[in-house]
Amino acid sequence: MTDERASWAARRGRPTVVVSILVGGATALIASTQVWARTDVAGVALDAAGSDVLALLQPLALATLALSFALALTGSVARLVLSLLAAILGAALVWICTPVAVAPGVATVESVVTDHTGIAGHDAVADLVSGVETTVWPWIAAVSGLIVLVSGIVGAVTGHAWRRRSHRYDAAAGTHSGARSGPLDAVDSWDDLSRGGDPTSADGERRGLSG
Repeated sequence: MTDERASWAARRGRPTVVVSILVGGATALIASTQVWARTDVAGVALDAAGSDVLALLQPLALATLALSFALALTGSVARLVLSLLAAILGAALVWICTPVAVAPGVATVESVVTDHTGIAGHDAVADLVSGVETTVWPWIAAVSGLIVLVSGIVGAVTGHAWRRRSHRYDAAAGTHSGARSGPLDAVDSWDDLSRGGDPTSADGERRGLSG
């Protein structure tokens, strides 16, 4: 990894990947509630939502959302596993949504036709359906899956270089007793002031503790 890419991964890798997976999962979840296909049965117009067309759509979208929150909090080993899992979820979304977008068939509206008429079976439903018209939502769901897939791959490749969230989550001994190196951020300064120390001094925290 080049210096420029390593710098990007350290500064922007985590938020970019997490937000992208979150947006992809949220979009897929929204898509599951929208109309994906329309058909006409005996003069009655029937609409099929994404969840009617694909039973797995909502569970996959919800799993993606949960994963994005978990990915924001995990360490290097767990983030690799979660990133790979995100890529798998994204691939699954693309896999199930693309056929509906490209070549919708009777199966796309079979469940709503059965609910409306009480007639089950692919051939029987096909005899009732005059045609199937799809909306843009299957494409939107497929693209959201692609976003999750790419984000998962990026997370797996760059996750090891992501900046650690904060020194206060470190378990290393001496974090609170030793002097810190490098410039203090706003949180560090506030912690020193709350203990009565001088945040501009290298040993301000120790003086605050001893006082």
